[in-house]
Amino acid sequence: MKKTVSYSIIGLSLPLLLFSCSGKNSKAKRTDTPTSGTIEFVSDESFSPIVEEERKQFEFEYPKAHLKPKYTDEVTGLQMLKDFKTCLLITSRKLKDSELAYIKTNSNIIAQSFPIGYDGVAFIVNQENNDTCITVNDIKRILTGKATNWNQINPGSKRGNIEVVLDNVRSATTNFVVDSILDGKKLEGKNIFAAKTSKEVIEYVHKTPNAIGIIGSNWLNDKRDTTNTTFNKNIHVMSISTRDKATVMNSWKPYQAYLLDGRYPFVRTLWANVADGSKALPWSFANYITSPTGQLIIFKSGLLPYRGEINIRTVDVKN
Repeated sequence: MKKTVSYSIIGLSLPLLLFSCSGKNSKAKRTDTPTSGTIEFVSDESFSPIVEEERKQFEFEYPKAHLKPKYTDEVTGLQMLKDFKTCLLITSRKLKDSELAYIKTNSNIIAQSFPIGYDGVAFIVNQENNDTCITVNDIKRILTGKATNWNQINPGSKRGNIEVVLDNVRSATTNFVVDSILDGKKLEGKNIFAAKTSKEVIEYVHKTPNAIGIIGSNWLNDKRDTTNTTFNKNIHVMSISTRDKATVMNSWKPYQAYLLDGRYPFVRTLWANVADGSKALPWSFANYITSPTGQLIIFKSGLLPYRGEINIRTVDVKN
């Protein structure tokens, strides 16, 4: 008999948040309303699976609303928001005070950032690679070029040089790695490179036995598993330990329960950044994600909702 952890979300009593902003709309005249019209918005590509789920359900509930997403990197998205080419950006950081001030000064719009959920930054390896437990310290050694061969992580390994692949040099995932894992230090490894998308990271790791990929955890879940406890079959997801030596018992994968209780160390917040003087469709969609329906979509996708009561239970499962 073995023990496992199940988790469920209960008691979702989440009123729709109402935000307000003042100011004139910029050059283009808007015709959208909170439930109708057509708008374009921007999201970091690493969050596209969950954003697509939210968008489809919103348009199903409001057939007159048409949301056109642009999936790009975080740096480009932030610049588009500051250039008033979009009113909504979904990414892994909120607007800084200086950015809020810039938007207000140049448009008289009071922008806001509010959290919508959490995901984990996941490390993945080839399905033939069974060395799937790793420490935070070893990850830092790899990313700073101090460990370049698999035998420096697991003595006796014959997998050769470690290749690290990220989704994009300007993405939210790369920014998290530099800011939160490396404390602002640069990526120094010679065998570190960027693909163009998260999908390409998964495909590369699937074909490359010595590779490690770094992606957002919302790209991992097996859609056939309604319990959110099965990851993509084409790769292995690494278990991360904060101890000096990683073992099966002290290492954790980015499951919802471990994002919640802090055992998985690489957790980031998803933010909706809105600068909408019309208080129309961009505001409405962003608020929808924080509603009971929107938060349930986040939960069912394998991520952790920002709002709601979470219940974790330990259960016995017979083999």
